[in-house]
Amino acid sequence: MALLELRAITKDFPGVRALDGVSFDLEPGEVHALCGENGAGKSTLIKILCGVYPAGSFGGEIRLRGESVHFRNLRAAEERGIALIAQELALVPGLSVAENLLLGREPHCFGLVRWSEVRAAARRALERVGLEIPVETPVRELGIGQQQLVEIAKALEKNAGILVLDEPTAALPEADARRLLGLLADLRRRGVAAIYVSHRLEEVFAIADRITVLRDGRSVGTAGRAETTPDRVVAQMVGRELGQALPRGERRTGEILLRVEGWSVADPQNPGRRVLDGVSLELRAGEVLGIAGLMGAGRTALLASLFGAARSRVEGRIEMAGTGRGPFRNPAEAIAAGLALVGEDRKRYGIVPYGSVLDNMTLSTLRSFRRGGLLDDRSRRAAVRGQAEALRIKAPGLDAPAAQLSGGNQQKVLLGRWLLRRPRVLLLDEPTRGIDVGAKREIHELIGRLAGEGLGVLVVSSELPELLGLSDRVLVLSQGRPAAAFEGDAATPERVMAAATRA
Repeated sequence: MALLELRAITKDFPGVRALDGVSFDLEPGEVHALCGENGAGKSTLIKILCGVYPAGSFGGEIRLRGESVHFRNLRAAEERGIALIAQELALVPGLSVAENLLLGREPHCFGLVRWSEVRAAARRALERVGLEIPVETPVRELGIGQQQLVEIAKALEKNAGILVLDEPTAALPEADARRLLGLLADLRRRGVAAIYVSHRLEEVFAIADRITVLRDGRSVGTAGRAETTPDRVVAQMVGRELGQALPRGERRTGEILLRVEGWSVADPQNPGRRVLDGVSLELRAGEVLGIAGLMGAGRTALLASLFGAARSRVEGRIEMAGTGRGPFRNPAEAIAAGLALVGEDRKRYGIVPYGSVLDNMTLSTLRSFRRGGLLDDRSRRAAVRGQAEALRIKAPGLDAPAAQLSGGNQQKVLLGRWLLRRPRVLLLDEPTRGIDVGAKREIHELIGRLAGEGLGVLVVSSELPELLGLSDRVLVLSQGRPAAAFEGDAATPERVMAAATRA
């Protein structure tokens, strides 16, 4: 008998069917991966399982250990041993680790919290996940990998037998991601089952016993790890074989659009130190220039400071299409000069989640749609509709909130926002972070097409194969300084990593 069964689950939202008869099961002590493009229904399915969408708001049945269950909310699911570890961790930064671990369940005596028992329970919980830190430590002082382990410890402290992990390594450095996978393997040996949602197929094939693929709200297949391949999973996810990105050799470069000389950025937290020191570069029309480097090398600081969004003093010279000057004082000056930036955190710095697709895409171009002091909504809708069709944005309509869109479609909305302004230089910071393989390929093709049309593209990506596949040239940063530059096929993974790790 399966530990958990979801039978013929159906869920509708206004104008769209998110899930259409999906069935899924989980065996005791199993790690079962759930894969699919953004918008395939993965998040909806696990929210139904965990009570975020309560019983009665969806069709189908959930069975736990053979018994039909009806969860009113997240707490009801937790009481039956199902714990959700979401992408955005549910920890209180200002409280200690111990306080977070037992929040709402503190042992009391005559109305007073028994803090010695809280700390003892917290230590036992941390031991279960192999995290050796003082339980009095404020959560805000922990790294993201440690916070992820605290979240899992919190679930285990509630006696969870089923962990539901939604993109648990999306924000983790490689070492922390490996540690988390090791912990899941250990928990599996101890009988804890897990549903693992991830876009990272190398992790899925490293940890999962079985893999279920969703596409367009339907289940398209379940197979044991040894019975399938990453290529087969990708083909099921997107419903087609993926094509190749635009070959670099088909693009012709033109005039220099952007020249940067002696670019330095002060560290906002450590006076006297620089996060960037003496960086120079050139970017031509029709060229994709990749910026490589390890975490902390200054890649994001470079793009933000070029866009006039640095949080500290910037020195150096920037030249746009032959016109030179010092650093831009703010993003408005950079935009006026022809720069556009799509940042690494679209939820924090890009998308207005409860604004419509229409409003999000025209945030930077509203003035161009004014007629006699009034907003010409007809022309605005026509422009956005054309851009949305060109980018193949999947949305219920132009008036749908951006929060309803998948991550890949939100990213396309941000790109569409800037393309309506017709920039000369496009700055892309982690343009495919947190999106599925199908949307990722479409973004790759779009970058190639934009370069082919004469834009200059400066791109940062932590995925080295992606960066090398997109870029005509690669500039490598190490500890804020330029370490090497490679052109075309000379940019091999070995050479780039050797330069990036150079002291």
